[in-house]
Amino acid sequence: VILLLNSIMSSRSVVNLGKNLRELRIHLCQTSASSKGVRDWVEKEYVPLKLENPKFPIMIRECSGVIPKVYGRYGVGYEKSVAVTDFTAEQVRQTIKTMAAQRPI
Repeated sequence: VILLLNSIMSSRSVVNLGKNLRELRIHLCQTSASSKGVRDWVEKEYVPLKLENPKFPIMIRECSGVIPKVYGRYGVGYEKSVAVTDFTAEQVRQTIKTMAAQRPI
């Protein structure tokens, strides 16, 4: 299991979330086609991201019919959301990476 996780983590550059972000929330529908990329991201990339950021709060919220979105909460009460409707897992990954690199306004 450890070898498998190491190969997963080394095959991708895992995002360090803690510098600017304080919390990451992901909303998705369990069945809709518009949330497929988010579901794929959760299945393939959530575990390596959480292993790299073990104390960082990452919340996955499933709700029937919801518009898939990624929410980032920063310090000083600033929050940003990005709709990830019809995104691929890679596009979701890039969205999270961009949000992690942003500074609060």
